[in-house]
Amino acid sequence: MTLTTKNMLLALAASASLAFTVPAFAAGGDSDATATQCKEGQTYDEASKKCVDKSGQLNDDTIYRAAREYAYAGKYGEALDMLKRAANQQDPRILTYYGFTNRKLGNVDVAMDYYNRAIAADADNLLARSYMGQGLVQEGKIEEARAQLVEIRDRGGKGTYAYDALYEALKTGSTY
Repeated sequence: MTLTTKNMLLALAASASLAFTVPAFAAGGDSDATATQCKEGQTYDEASKKCVDKSGQLNDDTIYRAAREYAYAGKYGEALDMLKRAANQQDPRILTYYGFTNRKLGNVDVAMDYYNRAIAADADNLLARSYMGQGLVQEGKIEEARAQLVEIRDRGGKGTYAYDALYEALKTGSTY
């Protein structure tokens, strides 16, 4: 086998292994049962470990996890519907995913408002800072995005998903 062939095989093997790790990394490593296992109109309830009708009472933790799963699965309408059900609409996690979902729908200005509100409620919300930075990258506001990367780093977030995702967005221009 030639050196070039070996290098190509190694590159292929590395790419294949990344293909299986990136989705779990991007989704924070949690189960995505709501988006993949539950029928339309249902969400996964962690407490009962089963899919339940959306019309049933869910706590904000379950609502947050389900909304995040929908958003990462590209089901933005379902994510927004789920977020609207949260009792605490000022929860920084809920605000962060309102921002994420709106950014993915192309509503960057609306997303920025949600990210600002999430950060105002919790200045250490590294994920909101990362997603805000990614939105700034989308808008071509690179210096502002870098400022969010520095904030994440300075708040102890270097090496986290939030830091790495924004770093990659700054490097490549591609966002999550």
